[in-house]
Amino acid sequence: MKYIVSLCLLGVISQPAFSQTKTKTENVILITLDGMRWQEVFQGADSSFMRQQKNLRDEHLKEKFWREDVIERRKLLFPFLWTTLAQQGQLYGNRLYDNKVNVTNNQWFSYPGYNEILAGFADNDHIHSNDKFYNPNTTVLEFLNSQPRFKGKVAAFTSWDVFSYIINDKRSGVFVSAGMVKAVGSLTEKEKTMNQIMPVLPNPLGDIRLDAFTYQYGLEYMKKKKPKIMYFAFDETDDFAHAGEYGAYLNSAHNIDGFIAELWNYIQSEPAYKNKTTLMITCDHGRGEGPDGWKDHGAKISGADQIWLAVIGPDSKPGGEGKGPVQLYQNQLAKTLGALLGLNYNNLTAVGNVIPGVLP
Repeated sequence: MKYIVSLCLLGVISQPAFSQTKTKTENVILITLDGMRWQEVFQGADSSFMRQQKNLRDEHLKEKFWREDVIERRKLLFPFLWTTLAQQGQLYGNRLYDNKVNVTNNQWFSYPGYNEILAGFADNDHIHSNDKFYNPNTTVLEFLNSQPRFKGKVAAFTSWDVFSYIINDKRSGVFVSAGMVKAVGSLTEKEKTMNQIMPVLPNPLGDIRLDAFTYQYGLEYMKKKKPKIMYFAFDETDDFAHAGEYGAYLNSAHNIDGFIAELWNYIQSEPAYKNKTTLMITCDHGRGEGPDGWKDHGAKISGADQIWLAVIGPDSKPGGEGKGPVQLYQNQLAKTLGALLGLNYNNLTAVGNVIPGVLP
């Protein structure tokens, strides 16, 4: 394992981190919604699943999220995505228009997907479980943290505690707040309050931090530290889907859209970020179809390799919803993230190419 790690580090850091193109982007915020299906993103809520609510019932679900018209329906679920981002950014993955985004790993679950997003390639030989083991692969976050311009300015706030291992915080030096971890250091009043509430608040997810805490901790960190690269990894959508709680799944997706809207408003009000920050939004894997298939994913679940992505920022021309034949892959995100910052991210294993159209 140590031999593999050394090779991976050598392969990335020895690559010339030269500027490819002069970009306006100085900061990148990566956001993932675990297991969020492309079907709800582009078509809104599925009324046939709405009765699948067990312990977390929402009697007003249909009123909140159902309309006959698909355009209205998806906007109810993701108002920021289908107003601000659709007007100013780019969305990919609506397979009804033959606009496709897929994973390239053969696992179709979380750790392999997050490795592919962050490292830029599928590692089917070493990553085939969600166990807590340190990732042998160097991620784009570690690569950026090795650059003088971004040293100490890369951070990740994640609901799932396995991210400490996926990002390999011990080796990478990237600041990772994962799982039921409280804020430390010089605390704001909000952080002090959250530190008191989080451990005692009933949590149906057990040792997975509720997404609202992940978001608020991360936002407070941004306000204090002004990181250049920030990663928010939300988890509730996947957990509630596995539990068959369709109402909670929809409500969580809607809440995350609200977090992103608030984050975007903060970015536009903060001189350190305004007009020089790109948001990249995606998921780690898809899910199946039908009344049972939507709950699950994995290599045996048809459709679980189907994902989506969205981008908004100063270098990405407004394109809205992609409606033409396109095939993009999860392994393209890491190199695209680096290229937005003017850097050539590479690895011993060939990474996916930069996504066409995201850069000038």
